[in-house]
Amino acid sequence: MIGPPSCEFAPGPLRAMSSRPLHVRWLGRTKYRDAYALQHALALRGTDDWLLCQEHEPTYTMGVRTDPANVLVDPATVGAELVRADRGGDVTFHGPGQLTAYPVLTLPGRGAGDKPDTPAYVRTVEQVVIDTLSDLGLPGATRLDDYPGVWIARPGQRPRKIAAIGVRMAHNRTLHGVALNVCPDLGFFEHIVPCGITEYGVTSLAAEGIDVGLEEATDAFIARAAQRWGGGPIDRSDVVWRHHVTDLAPFSRPAPDGGTADPSPIDPPSTTLPPVIPSPVTLSPRRSKRLADAGVSEAVPYRQRKPEWMRARVEHGAEVTALKRQIGSLDLVTVCEEAGCPNLSECWADGTATFMINGERCTRACGFCLVDTRRPAPLDADEPSRVAQAVVSMGLDFAVVTAVARDDLDDGGAAAFAATIEAIRAARPHCRVEVLIPDCKGDADALDRIFEARPDVLNHNIETVARLQRAARPSADYTRSLAVLARAADAGLVTKSGMVLGLGETEAEIGSTLTDLAGVGVSIVTMGQYLRPTAAHLPVAHWWAPGDFDRFALMATQAGIAHAESSPFTRSSHHAAQAADAASVAGRQVKAVSVTP
Repeated sequence: MIGPPSCEFAPGPLRAMSSRPLHVRWLGRTKYRDAYALQHALALRGTDDWLLCQEHEPTYTMGVRTDPANVLVDPATVGAELVRADRGGDVTFHGPGQLTAYPVLTLPGRGAGDKPDTPAYVRTVEQVVIDTLSDLGLPGATRLDDYPGVWIARPGQRPRKIAAIGVRMAHNRTLHGVALNVCPDLGFFEHIVPCGITEYGVTSLAAEGIDVGLEEATDAFIARAAQRWGGGPIDRSDVVWRHHVTDLAPFSRPAPDGGTADPSPIDPPSTTLPPVIPSPVTLSPRRSKRLADAGVSEAVPYRQRKPEWMRARVEHGAEVTALKRQIGSLDLVTVCEEAGCPNLSECWADGTATFMINGERCTRACGFCLVDTRRPAPLDADEPSRVAQAVVSMGLDFAVVTAVARDDLDDGGAAAFAATIEAIRAARPHCRVEVLIPDCKGDADALDRIFEARPDVLNHNIETVARLQRAARPSADYTRSLAVLARAADAGLVTKSGMVLGLGETEAEIGSTLTDLAGVGVSIVTMGQYLRPTAAHLPVAHWWAPGDFDRFALMATQAGIAHAESSPFTRSSHHAAQAADAASVAGRQVKAVSVTP
């Protein structure tokens, strides 16, 4: 039972924050660089407060006062990454089994026009940890004079640190936070001088004999944090807690040397798991298990007649036939055909299409997508010029370029995006270009190559709500997708994202996702009803009605997104030019900033 917060000190105005909403997120296991970009974007552009909780892949982070001599080995030799951060403090470790929490809060000043009391805020973070440890069965955690963080210091024993704290304040907004050792591999700390402290060691809940898992510890921490910082409405969204490498498509799995694994057959899952979704054709055990993990237990029968509003009229008139021949003659691929888009007739009759580059085979196997997932062929060096030729011959003033995910390539296919943008601009200078990109595995250099080509709109789809990410797109990541959009906004680009709805999400979860998208600077959002391509794909869990989509559009604009395209048949590139125009009129242009660690 969680009791009242400790009154060990009086934090003054930091005790009761404000009526500002607090958005609590469990983000799962994330790359440090992605979480870094996300929290900085929310601090810079978000108007609400967030509490971002996760465990990181093994990472050593160096604060602004780190002595490089405190890193004792080459981190790569122990399977870790080394990253410089703009927080205070010396070197520390983040990794699996450790709760890393980043409060992104607006703090009141000590007086009119004054800066926040940073030491008082640090004490509130420490107190949240101290109270959390007590709730978990480890009383007596404390502060240690002249040493930051939270410590275990029993009589007759040397003190040992159980939580590291490093914060930064920017324009009254908090960054970074706390790393609480729940059950990490403490051996990682032996390769550094943790926090630059040579006198004392490091411990964890597990090492202190407290048998709690990361999920229980996170729930306890969030409860205490909400007491301390949640003065207004609180919403929480979690990605699924289960994390296993076999969830990833073969090309997305890490190799032992840290690279990308050679695609070999996926290990067969247990055959004892019954399908959780009744269907005329049984889903694979792996997809069934992912749905069960996400709490999805209902589905629309595969062959059930669609609602009236979901019956699209497909008319392949003369214009469509001519355009199909024209694209085919240039040996190009359109996502309109590959993904079975219900708007093909409308868009093609208007003389527009979305070009798909980098081949037609994807290295991922998202549960909702119809694109071919066999081993991809080598890139075609002439493809960018042929796309430009098609743009000229079609007389396009707005071209959309997308691609399959190419995790087999070092840059994820980024160079081909840049080359295609440049080819279109050279051939038809006044043509605006929107790109719908994969995440390039979050590689900053690859993404920068696309950003430097200056597309008029940078689209990357979040696809679904946090809880359903691993069921729908197991080789992608909610934090990474938000980080891609944040980095694009940092580069001064107009950003866009989209969701397919009907996979089992709730309206509240849709609202939470829209809030996160707005928080990182997204200008345009698309929302449409999911249509199951085949019986082997994820089922439709719910049909959202046209009135629902109107309501979702209003939710998007209320969250701070400039323009929303939202209807049952909306897809990522539907009305792309009109959406870009509307976002521009709304004035949601993003100033370029730099937050790369």
